[in-house]
Parts: sequence; structure tokens; C-alpha cells
Amino acid sequence: MCGIVGYVGNNDNAIDILIEGLSSLEYRGYDSAGISVVDSNKEIITFKAEGKLDNLKNIVQNNISSNIGIGHTRWATHGAPSDINAHPHFTERLSLVHNGIIENYKDIKKDLLEKGYKFISETDTEAAANLIDSLYDGDALSAIKKAVNIIEGSYAFAIIFKDDVNKVYAVRKSAPLIVALGDNENFLASDVPAILKYTNKYVLIEENNIAVLEKDKITIYDESLKETDYKILEANWTLEQAEKCGYEHFMLKEINEQPKALLDTIEPRIVYGVPDFERDGITDNDFWTFFDRVYIVGCGT
Repeated sequence: MCGIVGYVGNNDNAIDILIEGLSSLEYRGYDSAGISVVDSNKEIITFKAEGKLDNLKNIVQNNISSNIGIGHTRWATHGAPSDINAHPHFTERLSLVHNGIIENYKDIKKDLLEKGYKFISETDTEAAANLIDSLYDGDALSAIKKAVNIIEGSYAFAIIFKDDVNKVYAVRKSAPLIVALGDNENFLASDVPAILKYTNKYVLIEENNIAVLEKDKITIYDESLKETDYKILEANWTLEQAEKCGYEHFMLKEINEQPKALLDTIEPRIVYGVPDFERDGITDNDFWTFFDRVYIVGCGT
């Protein structure tokens, strides 16, 4: 399951905040990680690396001063684990991270290729980045709204735009995403543990709503792009308790996560309602006739 973080505020060490947030989401599992930040020249700078978060830390230029950015830990669905397939995915005008599955990404990609867009990764996420770019005319809200009306599947997106470098945009459907309120700084995350070091006040983004984070305010728009009220919640638990999701210990948590773990395994391999194992390199329908049993091997509690 992918993890998303975002930050905007007065603090110039956005890189450290993003990486710390990603560290708090490591329990979700991942095979690559990346961040995009806006530097003092108002340029979007992206770092990403396959493997552990330490690999990302080793390539990040810590001398970059930034007060806004987005980050991501990826669990590969479309496209193998690699630096290129890692998020964020970007164009000349925006950078985007994504959690979820875009079911119609092949159709979107085909249309964008015909319009002259280039693709360098194997991911469905790059199709979303290019789609929003193709719809962007200076109005970020409108471009995001038009894009999610086209996209089929589940998603949580966090986006920064080169010509709107004081805001982080977020939208979700069937994938978790929260915004959190700090003191002259605001946060975005897939889950509460990523923000507990900085604040315990957070807001659940409703389905299909778009959140806009600025350092001194959060604005949420409904499906009609009308500003809507939101309820501020308080997390009254420690980081360790949050990681256990309310369970007494991790064993109980993992037992109860089994249905979701199965769904997360199966969902990326269902395309238009039928099984599709192309992402695993299996294109021959006769492949499955060679097997008559399944062995399951495990270790641990």
C-alpha cells in the first residue's frame, strides 16, 4: 500500500519533514520512495530511488531550502520497482504522487500519446500527471476536477504546480487521505502516524472533494467546486498506538488486516472486471495449466 505525505509552511526544512513523514508510513510496505520540493528559485526539484528510504536519503540534497513539497512510498502495481517508476511523476508544470489503481490508464495514455505527450515509466500514475497537465490552463481546481471525472478506479492524489508554488492540492476516491492543521504550517498524509510529531488535529477528506493546503489555511471544495465546511478531529493517541490502529498489539492488527491484504493483492490484477496478470509478466493464458497445487510458506508469529 502506498504512502503519501505533503507539507506547506514557514519551515524551510520541508525535505526533512517529508522524509520523516514517510518513515512513519513505512509499516504500510513499499519498494521505492521519492519527494518533490519547491526550491528558493521556485523550481520543482524531484528525488526518487528504488528500495529502502535510506536510498532516498542518500541522494537528497539537504542544502535545498524549501517550505513546500510532497512525498511518496510506492508499492508497485503497474510497473516494476525502479527509480523511473517511483513517484513523484512530473511534467514541466506539475509534480504528482498517487495511491490507488487507475483502471482506464491505457485509454488515457493512448489519447495523450496521440496529443504528443511522452511517457518514460510503466506506471498508471504518469498517465494521471500528463492528463492533469493537458487540462491545465492556469486553473488547478478545474484541471483536477476534469481529470478525476475521466479517471476510473481508486486514487488519492497530491499535486504541486510550478506556477502556484504556495499550495498543495489533494483529492481522493476510495483511498485514504487526511489533511492536518499546524501552527502556520499544514500537512497531508495517507494516515495519522505521519503527522503526529507535529500536530494531532486533522481532517478527513471526503470522497471526491479537493483540498487545497496553504501555510495559514486549508480550503476544501466539494464535487461542484464550491467551498465546503469540514470537521476538525483530534488524535488522542501516541505514534505507537496509531501504528497499531487501535489494536492491543501488532499480531491482532495483522490478523484483522487479512481481508484488506487480500484485496490489495487482488485489486491491481483486475482490469475491467476480469483477472489480468500482465503486470506480473504473465501474458499466456495457458500459463496456469502447468500447476496443480499451491504452496504457502511463511514465518513469524
